Amino acid sequence: MSGTLYGIGLGPGDPELMTLKAHRLITAAQVIAYPAPDTGPSFARSIAAEFIPQNVREIPIVVPMRVDRFPAQQIYDKAALEIAQGLEGGTDVVVLCEGDPFFYGSFMYLFERLSGRFVCEVVPGVTSLTACAAQLQRPLTSRTDVLTVIPGPLSDEDIRCRIEDAQAVAIMKVGRHLPRLKALLEELGLLEQAGYVERASLPEQKVSRLADLDCETAPYFSMILIYKGDEAWTLPPSFSS
Repeated sequence: MSGTLYGIGLGPGDPELMTLKAHRLITAAQVIAYPAPDTGPSFARSIAAEFIPQNVREIPIVVPMRVDRFPAQQIYDKAALEIAQGLEGGTDVVVLCEGDPFFYGSFMYLFERLSGRFVCEVVPGVTSLTACAAQLQRPLTSRTDVLTVIPGPLSDEDIRCRIEDAQAVAIMKVGRHLPRLKALLEELGLLEQAGYVERASLPEQKVSRLADLDCETAPYFSMILIYKGDEAWTLPPSFSS
């Protein structure tokens, strides 16, 4: 019989935010795959490092950090072939994914290639969205409020339209778009309501009012959260780094 493919959500970075199910599957794994950048260590692997068994077979999926899809698609094709070989031999394969596998998670690209041929189980994880709200200490949304998640690379016009139709907003993938996003939110009169979180749950996390942030770029793992609904939710008066 074929093995099972497990897509494991690891949460935002703090290993204590992994689920018990994720911990159980990782500690029992014989084969583990995980995304890795073309330079530097794998963030996904670093979250689970203390739970990975010795002598486990590891499959790093080295994905260039590029905007265009073509190179990454080729790499996922190759990784899917390698993973399929293990599954065909009857071995389960655990794929690590920071955050949640189906919320901007890299595992979805393996899922679309392999789920039609093999049994696949997705183990959800704490998302960066909820982790950032927890660190900001302000609820995301409630009742009939509309929450909109916006990728930062979208155009100003697209972002403006989506913000206008929402009561709560999360802007992800801030990165080099930080100055442009701050200018747009100031123009919309929302800068003072915007909170900023980077590397949520990690020792080096930063939490602040967006208006107080004095830098020209942000890391990939950063988010802007805005609330403009009917609740009297404001940003806390101070933040701890």
